[in-house]
Amino acid sequence: MKYNLINATENDINILIKYKSANIFDYAERLSNEEFSKIKIYVNSYIPKQLNNYRMILFDNRIIGCILVEKKDDGVLLNEIYIEENYRNKGIGTKLIKDVILNNDIIYLWVYKENVNAILLYKKLGFNTIEETVTRLYMINRKGDNENGK
Repeated sequence: MKYNLINATENDINILIKYKSANIFDYAERLSNEEFSKIKIYVNSYIPKQLNNYRMILFDNRIIGCILVEKKDDGVLLNEIYIEENYRNKGIGTKLIKDVILNNDIIYLWVYKENVNAILLYKKLGFNTIEETVTRLYMINRKGDNENGK
């Protein structure tokens, strides 16, 4: 799957808010109204602060999602990946993650436990769980620990 990454701009803020909200709300269970409101405030303030780190996924001349990779300690944090539903299960996400693996020695990520398909993909690509909360897994992929990410 051939995709391009382009820098996010101010014009992308609303779509990024939509994508980040979907990433959270699709897998966050039983939120109180207060928690829901706090998350919305967080997302609305977070996106503009991180705008320069976001890349928009361009496929067939159309924005179909985003990716956010940030420097973290000894590696990078795959902080967010979102692909619109009509473009899922076509290998685009797998290719994106493989490219991140190829270009970085250590990759961390958080994933909601309910996002079973993502967890299966991450494990297939060589990610291992290093921490667990009630709702999420914290995973790592270290170059050299396995050969699956190639």
